[in-house]
Amino acid sequence: MTSESRAEGRSGANGTSGTEGAGEAGRPGGGLTALDDSGVERVLCVAAHPDDLEYGAAAAVDRWTRAGKTVTYLLVTRGEAGIDTMHPDEAGPVREQEERDGAAEVGVTVVEFLDGFADGTVEHSLDLRRAIAREIRVRRPDLIVSLTHADQFAGGGVNQADHRAVGLAVVDARADAGNRWIFPELVEEGHEPWSAPQVFVTADPAPTHVVDVSGHLEAAVRSLAAHARYLEALGPDYPSPRELLTGILDGRAAGTESGHALAGRLLG
Repeated sequence: MTSESRAEGRSGANGTSGTEGAGEAGRPGGGLTALDDSGVERVLCVAAHPDDLEYGAAAAVDRWTRAGKTVTYLLVTRGEAGIDTMHPDEAGPVREQEERDGAAEVGVTVVEFLDGFADGTVEHSLDLRRAIAREIRVRRPDLIVSLTHADQFAGGGVNQADHRAVGLAVVDARADAGNRWIFPELVEEGHEPWSAPQVFVTADPAPTHVVDVSGHLEAAVRSLAAHARYLEALGPDYPSPRELLTGILDGRAAGTESGHALAGRLLG
């Protein structure tokens, strides 16, 4: 995604980015159900681009890693088309390193990038489902975290094409990963089926659950701030990481009593 498209879609162009876009994420009138992560030991976070997970999800990741849970990241692209003033051959490695740096701020040391999927042109396909299913079988997560595949984000911003494709592929790949007769070549590679119990979809316009991330705002801010060159390309008027995340993680907007919270839709 280009820096122009990100700036124009401030309320949710690449995650729930934007103060107005995230503060609305969990305003369901009667509040949301607390996500029970007590039995979760392994979490796999899947997103289209570097920085997608930093718009809120990283706060929950910090909660989980500090509790001793294992969290790994899978990025479908390197975000190489995301900086208008930088050639993709240069931008890709820059953004990849920024993602690794941002992940480290919330305790994640394993960050994988898929090959063969180009930023801005990702399509929901068998190849994408297979690649994500492979990673699910490798990591064997108790919980998968992804970005919504809805047309709009919570708060009303239009969801970008890569996000929609990857979000839907994650839902499908979760089922694929549990069925040995879908992509049998994965079994031949040594990856036995794994049925992940739950998927938590962030930035969704119809949230059902919420994760209390009180005490994890600062780590989330550092994680997003690690994307320094990308954020700089969005221009001086783009909100700061603290401004963005204060809105995204507003616990009151999520209908909770906690100071900060991440809302999303839980698929059981």
